[in-house]
Order: sequence, then C-alpha cells, then structure tokens
Amino acid sequence: MAAIPPGIRLLVSFNRDQWYRALTFMLTFLLYTSFHLSRKPISIVKSELHKNCSSVSELATMASSSSGGGQQPSLPSLHTDVDCSWKPFDKRNYKQLLGAMDYSFLCAYAVGMYLSGIIGERLPIRLYLTFGMLASGLFTCLFGLGYVYNIHSLGFYVFVQVANGLVQTTGWPSVVTCISNWFGKGRRGLIMGLWNSHTSVGNILGSLIAGYWVSSNWGMSFIVPGIIIAAMGVVCFLFLIEHPNDLKSIHAQNSSPTTNVPTKCWNGVNGQTEMYLQYKDKTQSYDTELLLPRDSVCVPVQPVVVVKREAEPSAISFMGALRIPGVIEFSLCLLFAKLVSYTFLFWLPLYITKAAHLDAKKAGDLSTLFDVGGIVGGILAGVISDKLGKRATTCAVMLLLSAPTLYGFSMISEFGLGPTIGMLLVCGGLVNGPYSLITTAVSADLGTHKSLKGNARALSTVTAIIDGTGSVGAALGPLLAGLLSAGGWDRVFYMLMAADFFALLLLLRLVTKELSSSKSRPISTVELKEH
Repeated sequence: MAAIPPGIRLLVSFNRDQWYRALTFMLTFLLYTSFHLSRKPISIVKSELHKNCSSVSELATMASSSSGGGQQPSLPSLHTDVDCSWKPFDKRNYKQLLGAMDYSFLCAYAVGMYLSGIIGERLPIRLYLTFGMLASGLFTCLFGLGYVYNIHSLGFYVFVQVANGLVQTTGWPSVVTCISNWFGKGRRGLIMGLWNSHTSVGNILGSLIAGYWVSSNWGMSFIVPGIIIAAMGVVCFLFLIEHPNDLKSIHAQNSSPTTNVPTKCWNGVNGQTEMYLQYKDKTQSYDTELLLPRDSVCVPVQPVVVVKREAEPSAISFMGALRIPGVIEFSLCLLFAKLVSYTFLFWLPLYITKAAHLDAKKAGDLSTLFDVGGIVGGILAGVISDKLGKRATTCAVMLLLSAPTLYGFSMISEFGLGPTIGMLLVCGGLVNGPYSLITTAVSADLGTHKSLKGNARALSTVTAIIDGTGSVGAALGPLLAGLLSAGGWDRVFYMLMAADFFALLLLLRLVTKELSSSKSRPISTVELKEH
C-alpha cells in the first residue's frame, strides 16, 4: 500500500468546523476586497480628468506671454474642444470639484453607516450584504458609463457617488459581524490584522485595474470593478454562512432525516427506555436533563428536569451601544485616523503626479506601495496588541510615530524615486495600523464587551457607530485636501499631522487606564471559542 501524500494528510487533519472557519475567513476577505477595489478608481482617474487641461493651459499662457498679445485663435479652441473635452473638470477650480465628488461619496457613507448597523442587526446578513454588493456594482458601472455616453454633468457624477456611498455601508458591519461570529477573542488581533489586509489588497487591485485603462478609456476603470463587486455579491448569496449555529439544522437533518426532534435513550427500569434528551421548536427552546444512570441499575425513575432558556436577546439600541465603555473614545479617534488614511486613498496618486512628475498610470502603480505598508502595519498592530493586551496603547504609539513620518514624506518625496518608495511603505504601515486595529479587533472586542452580558447582537451596531464616526473624518479629509492643496501641498500635510495629534489625545485616558491596570495580560492566552 502506497504512503499517503503529506498534502492529503494536512487536509484531513482539519475537522469540519475548521474548514468552515477557513471558508468564512477567505470569503469575507474577498467580499470586502471587492468593496475597496470599486472605491479606488476615482483616485486614479483624477489626474487623467485634468491632465490635458493643465498642460494646455500652461502652453496657452506661455504662448500668449511670448506673443505680446498677438492673436492665437487656435489654442483656445484646442483647449476647449479637443484636449479638455471632459467637462466640468477643465476649470481652474478642478481640485474643489474633485474634492466635492469625494465628499459626496464619503458623506453619504458616513450618514448611511449609522443606519446600516441598526438595519443589519435585524435582517439576514447574507441577503443584506448581497443587495449592497449588487447595487454598488450598478452605481460603479454607471460612473464609468458617463465616459461611454459622453456625460459632462457634475450633478450626474455627484448623484452616482452619493448613491454608491449609501449602498456600500452594507459591507463593513456585515463582514465584521460574520467574522466575529466565527472567531472568538483568542488571537483576535492577529486574525483580524491578517483579515483586514483586504482593505489594502482591494486598493492595490483597484489601482492596477483602473491604471490599466486610465489613459485610454477611463470608463473601463469603473466598469470592470463594478462587474467584479456584483459578481462577488452573487458568490456571497450562494456561500456565506452567517453563524456556526446556522449549520446545526443541516447536520440534524443529515443525521436524522425522518424526524426533526433529536432523541436519546437510556436504560431505565421496567422497560422504560424512550426518554427525550432535547426538544426544540421555532419559538422556544428547552434543555432536558434525565436523572437516570447510564448503567442498568435498579433505582426509582426520577422526574425529568426541564430548564427553559432565556429568550433570544434583542438588538441593542443606538444609545445603549454608546454607553459601552470605550466606544466614544475609539470612535472619535478613528474619525481623525481615517481622515488621514482616506486623504491618502483619494489624493496620493494626484500628489505623486505633481510632486514626482509621473503620468497617471505610473503614479497609480507607485501609490500601491502605501497599501503594501498598510498590510504590514495592520498585522503588526494586531500581533503587538495581542501580545501586550493593550489595544489603545498600541494605537497611540503608532499615531505618535506617524506624525513626524508624514512630515518626512512631504520633504523626501521631492528627492527622487528611491526615498519616496521607502517613505510610502513606512507611512502606510504607521497610518493604516491604528485604523486597521480600531475597525476590526477593537470593534469586535467592544461589540462583545462584558457589560453586554453575552448579548452578541450588539456587534453590528457597535461596528457601524465606530466606522460611521470614522467615515465623517474620511469625508472631511479629501474635502479639506482639495481646498488646502490650492495653496500648496504643505498645508495638506500639516492638516494630516494635526489629525494624528488629535487622535492621540483622544486615546490618552484609555492608554492611562491600560498602563495603570495590574490585571492586563496577553490576550493570546485565551483559547479560540465561538460566540
């Protein structure tokens, strides 16, 4: 008999629950990757929308100054009809217009997020998430169709951005709730640090896909990601398992196809053997414990003790979620941390184009290094916080280091490609590390806080509050960047450093509490368990 291959041995060493955990981990990872993949194209396309306008404008200015007021009828015509055919972004206030598009998406996302968590607690996650992904795919494709059908109305693009921002709020509370249902508190920082790399992976893939078509047909930079997220919505409908308990009905049917009531028998006296262990219907659940020995011993038959379980816990209210210790501090901290992260997300390619004098595709490819650093930073933040058992302290240290790093990036980015690459990686790690930790492990910790007394139905609402507050900062960051960049990019970096400083201040109380607590211990010693 031939030896079993080591790969097969590895596969069969995992039990059924571990395979389902792996499926949920990978599926939710890919689902939210597609969300970020569909958000990235707008930052890549920005530099293309105004690229020709700015170059022709400079050419026209040089020509008019050299001719001393001579007639140049062809240049204005060329500027209006050919090179700058994509209105309304051909005006001098193009940065404000592009910032308004970012703001419309992110403001709708921030407002919708508060409602999304409350709705998500009351609807099946799989159906809710599927609807959001299909709708997001539709609106992402609509933006790209603006190029196909030569649409130049600012109102059209703002409407699409607002609608897309609203439907994309279905994603984050749903996937965080699902992944937290399958993975307990043990090594949560590491697991969710790895899992949260979907944000950076989606940004990288979105940059590469959008960059492939940006110079030739930027409409496809939106249409292809839109098709991808819609296709992943179908995959979500077919395969997503919301909670481990959802599998119990399937296993019960497979083990006992003729009856819906599981039974178990003992040897009693006088032939009394048919004794039910458990009864469960759609509205109530009872556990019954038979007080008879397993062996055939002649003892009187004892009565069956019936214990009624407590009713299914109701979803927590918005104000109830705010009263959980730490929710307000981490929510406000995320507001400033996400302001920094999303300013990079939406404006980094354009900044590289202007500072390093690269075309749109090369700038988009180079900006992916920020997300590569973000993957490493998110994982490191999770591992360190697991080891120390101090989430707030981990975030505070990274925020403290990121402020001077941002200043260094604004200086070094003008000295060539090599230093820029190095600073992009470091900035990505320090900026996205706290953002990743708060939106995943911290949100899951607070959503299952001991003050909830085991009520796991608060997780989606808590996640939505934290991420919704952070999304307010995400909306303000790109808008302020569009306004401040008109006076120079230095002002944008000063704003980002100030945001990091405020985020750090908001965590000081929690950091002091963690450092003074004598009960802190590494979270990694807690075994993985289901909620």
